[in-house]
Amino acid sequence: MIVHDGWRWWLNPAEAKEDEECLGQGGELSVPTLLRAYKEGLFPWYNENQPILWWSPNPRAIFNLDQFYVSRRTQRTIRSEKFTITVNQCFKEVMKQCGKRYEGTWITAAMLVAYGNLHEKGHAHSLETWFEGKLVGGVYGVSIGAAFFAESMFYRVSDASKVALTKLVDRLRDRGFLLLDTQVITNHTESLGAIEIPRSTYLARLKEAIEVTDVTFIDPVYG
Repeated sequence: MIVHDGWRWWLNPAEAKEDEECLGQGGELSVPTLLRAYKEGLFPWYNENQPILWWSPNPRAIFNLDQFYVSRRTQRTIRSEKFTITVNQCFKEVMKQCGKRYEGTWITAAMLVAYGNLHEKGHAHSLETWFEGKLVGGVYGVSIGAAFFAESMFYRVSDASKVALTKLVDRLRDRGFLLLDTQVITNHTESLGAIEIPRSTYLARLKEAIEVTDVTFIDPVYG
């Protein structure tokens, strides 16, 4: 691990040992720093009482966009049009609600500001699920090139987060994205088709995805 020293405050994930996952400590949460971190396969994950910690899990969890599993129940819910889906309508509120899911959340006040700045610069996005005019679910993450880094999701009504994630996958697939990163696998994401791949494989796929310049998460005209 390298403590902050100019730009050299993390280890290159490609050079890290297989069992090294926390590769940096310190630094800052500016837009350029966060974008560089994601491009190199790192992301910040720390609690309020800790310094900024930078992680590159090995193995890494991803969704193959053509293998995302949608249950029949979720398909029926989507067809019923029970929920209304919006994009980027209340990014910070989605983040806040995601943070309320966990005691001692890593979605600290500093993270809210930092990712709010990413959102204002067009690099972070949210999908929101609404029911009877109320926000009941959502997912947010970071977009660079043809890669989307899903950070967290929440729900207040059953299936609301699954619908948001399904709509996210549809959007990424339709727009030509190559990679949907979900960082570390959970029972929930595994049930939806998430898989683990070696960090070296992830970094190769990441490099290919972020070099794509002709895809966008938000269309300048149609959104």
